[in-house]
Amino acid sequence: MKDIVIKKLTHELNDDYLDFFDNRAFSDGNPNGPCYCTSPNQDEDTIKQMVSEFMSYGVKETIRKYAVDMLDKDKISGYLAYDGDISIGWCNAADIDSYEGFVPEFARENKCGKTVSIVCFEIAPGYRGMGIASAFIERICADAKADGYVAVEGYAKKTEVRNDYDFTGPVRLYEKAGFSEIAEQAGVVIMRKILTEK
Repeated sequence: MKDIVIKKLTHELNDDYLDFFDNRAFSDGNPNGPCYCTSPNQDEDTIKQMVSEFMSYGVKETIRKYAVDMLDKDKISGYLAYDGDISIGWCNAADIDSYEGFVPEFARENKCGKTVSIVCFEIAPGYRGMGIASAFIERICADAKADGYVAVEGYAKKTEVRNDYDFTGPVRLYEKAGFSEIAEQAGVVIMRKILTEK
């Protein structure tokens, strides 16, 4: 892996976040773009309002406008990956309770205490398969432990095929980082790492 640095999103990095989604995320024509990873941190009504504006302002422009507002209000949490001064990856991760509808309900039912949820990865084409998602997970676990969290979990889709359109990360990514399978429902697996000593 190149000299990739992982940084927690702060106001000072908001322009780097926007630059990543403006210029590198989904630049391979991925049909899930354009996206500024706003949905995990929005309620249903806000998402509906945003979608209703697509025809008037354009999809990318509308989503970006909402992202700018959310960044200004600290409503997006996560980490950026950098190659030098260029942001080349994003991971949306925060307290499980900050995600209204994005965390599967059965994950909430299986909660084990104060938990950080990893809900999305997006890595620029040309940087995928280089261990950046693993570097995100390592940093998230270290920060969560330092902040007194009991666990970190992700919601992987059960598949053996590598899929660049699945932004939650595969089961094997989490297993490699020491996570265990907790429960499965409709092909989604709760992968959890306990951070505290028993």
